[in-house]
Amino acid sequence: MRGILAEFPLTEETKWGKPCFLFEGKNVVLIQGFNAYIALMFFKGALLKGAKKQLATPGDHQSARQLRFTDSEEILAKQAVVKASVAEAIAIEKAGLKVQLKAKGDFVLPEELERKFGEMAGLKKAYFALTPGRQRYYVLHIAGAKQAKTREARVEACVPRILQGLGMMDRG
Repeated sequence: MRGILAEFPLTEETKWGKPCFLFEGKNVVLIQGFNAYIALMFFKGALLKGAKKQLATPGDHQSARQLRFTDSEEILAKQAVVKASVAEAIAIEKAGLKVQLKAKGDFVLPEELERKFGEMAGLKKAYFALTPGRQRYYVLHIAGAKQAKTREARVEACVPRILQGLGMMDRG
């Protein structure tokens, strides 16, 4: 994978413990390793048009997209797709394009969280004191559960962190 990326005018740095490739100081693509696959994660992947059908959305990300590979043979077989996607990602960066993210108000609070606000003094105030990104992460995490009992359990698990002013990924 690095050999393919070396053909482009990208600078490699380690970010989040992973090889990250930048164009003029801007993050373009990250190599991610998972148990079942390796992925090239494009930071502005939502804007990629060429490989749209082959791109996976990791979790609830609004902008990131991944090309996933299960072995080195698959990487070699899809080398043209990788090169075209990297070239397109660099062109997007050169053009200064940005992914239109949902605004803070576009996220509906899960009813389980709203109910907890009414039950627990100070929780609503603590939640809205968080940054919009932290609020959004909590909403996506809680609302991502299909069953109401799972959403309720997630709310219960998140309450202490919210009251401490921490986001889900913050060290506490």
